[in-house]
Amino acid sequence: MKPTALRSTPSLIEGPIAKTLFFFTLPILCGNVLQSLNGSVNAVWVGHYLGEAALTATANSNAILFFLITSVLGLGMAATILVGQSLGAKNKDQAKRVVGTSVTFFLSVSLLVALCGLIFSRRLMELMHTPQDALPLAVAYMRITFLALPFQFSTIFLTMILRGAGDTKTPLKFQMLSVGLDIALNPLFIFGLGPIPALGIAGSALATLVAQSVSLSALVSYLYYKKHFLCLHIGEGRYLRPDPAILKAMILKGGPMGLQMIVISLSMIMMISLVNHFGSETSAAYGACLQLWNYVQMPALAVGMAVSSMAAQNIGARRLDRVQRIAKVGIMFNFLMTGGLVTLIYLFNHVALSFFLPEHVNALPIAQHINAMVAWSFVALGVTFVLSSVMRASGAVMAPLIILFLALWCIRLPFARALMYSWGADALWWSFGVGSVSAMLMSMSYYRFGPWRNAHMLATPQRGTT
Repeated sequence: MKPTALRSTPSLIEGPIAKTLFFFTLPILCGNVLQSLNGSVNAVWVGHYLGEAALTATANSNAILFFLITSVLGLGMAATILVGQSLGAKNKDQAKRVVGTSVTFFLSVSLLVALCGLIFSRRLMELMHTPQDALPLAVAYMRITFLALPFQFSTIFLTMILRGAGDTKTPLKFQMLSVGLDIALNPLFIFGLGPIPALGIAGSALATLVAQSVSLSALVSYLYYKKHFLCLHIGEGRYLRPDPAILKAMILKGGPMGLQMIVISLSMIMMISLVNHFGSETSAAYGACLQLWNYVQMPALAVGMAVSSMAAQNIGARRLDRVQRIAKVGIMFNFLMTGGLVTLIYLFNHVALSFFLPEHVNALPIAQHINAMVAWSFVALGVTFVLSSVMRASGAVMAPLIILFLALWCIRLPFARALMYSWGADALWWSFGVGSVSAMLMSMSYYRFGPWRNAHMLATPQRGTT
């Protein structure tokens, strides 16, 4: 069997942009939806059958997990761009050095974090003021979650490396395997069957551990069976020695990318604290809207990820003319996909929210009002995601971070806080549009006039080799 060559993955540096970007985006979007559905199904098993204390335990543990994943996500995005630029420049040697450096780095970090987590799980839960009735459950769940962390980090790394190489279908196939196993094993390990003991909440975490380890092993085996051109073989151990230039780029460029996620998540926490001023009904309504908005944002996030990989390869190939068109097509897709979802929400606002709130509660009409004022803003925010992804693909990572920080922390939150006492809760809902439009205008201005085209990921560009 011949090794899988560059031509075995869809070419991102030639051919029709719209068609290529659409079929590159679709598996990413499906994967995001799958991941959200997996979390929702697991929450149903725990919440409905193990009680409120167990659900509280998983919520506290998942908050830690979300922070850890967010912390390395930027580094994975940097690896995606480095691989994409290397392959666009037809420099397979550099691409392999990115893979080898990333393997060593991600594996070392994940093992260290897992060890620390196993030792300090109880202390972490205590620091989060986990309720006493949920504390032992949270510790049990957290320890198994930390055991699964190396598999989760490795899966994230491989998924992003494959996206950088122009392949989004393979990660989706094995994500489907992981999600399917997780959903099937949850009730089996929670309640037990035959020789399998009932493990309660620990069983839910164990199901995730088994699903992720099996899926990762299958993915690695598949890549070696197919002789993927980025696989490292005997005699190529030199690639596993961290390359200082690549490692520096991953940290210096990936750090700001990860900070963007932290900026977003912290701003949402601050917004929830403002919403809580208006009572439990408004908070419940806002919580229901958040569930819906998670799905509304998925198309823009998926398009952004696809645009980043596609732009990176074209930047590596010095095809800046295509980069400009990729940005335009990405924005068009955002308007079509996110705009389409928002239109459906406006047409079926009541029906969409009734999935999360009972018909008879007062929170339902409040949620409809919130949705009517906020939903459109995600279309504007999607433009920011797309343009930021293009700029990051060149190595310009600070400007998108600063723009997001200004829009969320210097415009949206101050706007909401300053006017909430005179406008009421409507000030909070208007602030979403004000922040999103501000971010979009700043991103468009920097994309048009900023020096992002002169940015680079590596300080010293490497000569291309095939």
